[in-house]
Amino acid sequence: MSKEASSGLAAPMPDVQSARDLRNVPIDRVGVKHITYPIVLHCPRTGGSQHTVAKVNMYVSLPHYQKGTHMSRFLEALNHFHQTIRVDQMKEICKDMRKRLQAQDAHMEVAFPYFLQKKAPVSGAPGMIDVQVRFEVSSNASEDFIMGVRVPATSLCPCSKEISAYGAHNQRCEIEARIRCAPGKYLWIEDLVELIEQSASMQVYPVLKRPDEKYVTEKAYDNPKFVEDIVRDLAVKLDADARIIWYHVTSENYESIHNHNAYAEVERDKR
Repeated sequence: MSKEASSGLAAPMPDVQSARDLRNVPIDRVGVKHITYPIVLHCPRTGGSQHTVAKVNMYVSLPHYQKGTHMSRFLEALNHFHQTIRVDQMKEICKDMRKRLQAQDAHMEVAFPYFLQKKAPVSGAPGMIDVQVRFEVSSNASEDFIMGVRVPATSLCPCSKEISAYGAHNQRCEIEARIRCAPGKYLWIEDLVELIEQSASMQVYPVLKRPDEKYVTEKAYDNPKFVEDIVRDLAVKLDADARIIWYHVTSENYESIHNHNAYAEVERDKR
C-alpha cells in the first residue's frame, strides 16, 4: 500500500498546464471567448443605469516556457466582481487576470447591445433602438481602452441621383467608430452615436408615421453620400474632437441594386 493511501491522503493531481514547454514559442493571447454575462452601465447622459447582456472575451499572454494557461481562472476573475459586472471594473478585472494567471499582459473585450430612446422627427412617436457597443481593455505596464460603437443609418447614392430622371437608390448602412481618448478625457456612447449619425445621409428611427417617412426620405435625397463620403465626414468630425487621440472608422453599405456591399475605412493616430 502506498504512503498516501495508508495515510488516507489523495495523491496530488498533476498540473499539466504549468509544465515546461520546449518549443520556445510565446503566445500573444490565450484564453476564453464568447462568455455570455450580464453587465450594468451607468448612463450619465440620461441618468440611472442600463442592464444588458454581453459577450465577453478574456485573454492573457503566455511565456514560451509554459505549456498552457489555467482556463478556469478567467471565470474566477470575472465572477470575483460579482454576478453583474460594471464597465468601470474592466481595468480592475484585467489586473486581477494578470495576478491570478501570473501573466505579463491581459486583454478583455466586452460586446453588447445598448438601447437608446429615439423620437420620430415629425410625429415625435417614441421607440427604442439598439446600437452595438464594444469595449476593449488591455493591461500590462500601461493600460489601454478602446470604445467602439456600430450604428445603423441610411445612405443615398449621389451617382444614382445625378443620372436618374427621378428617384435614387439608397441603402441601409452600418457605420462603426472605434476610438481612444486622451488620459482623463471621455466620450459617452451617446456622443459617439450622434457623431456617427451626423455623417450619414440620414439616421434611422424605430418608429415612423407617414409624415416621418416623408421627412426622412426627402432628407436623405437632399443629402446623398457615397460610402467614401461617410467615412471621410466622420473622420473630419473625430479629427476636430480634441478628446480623441486615435480612431478607426468603417462603413458598410448594404446595396439595394447590387448583390454585394460597398465598404470603406479610415484609421488615424492623432498623437
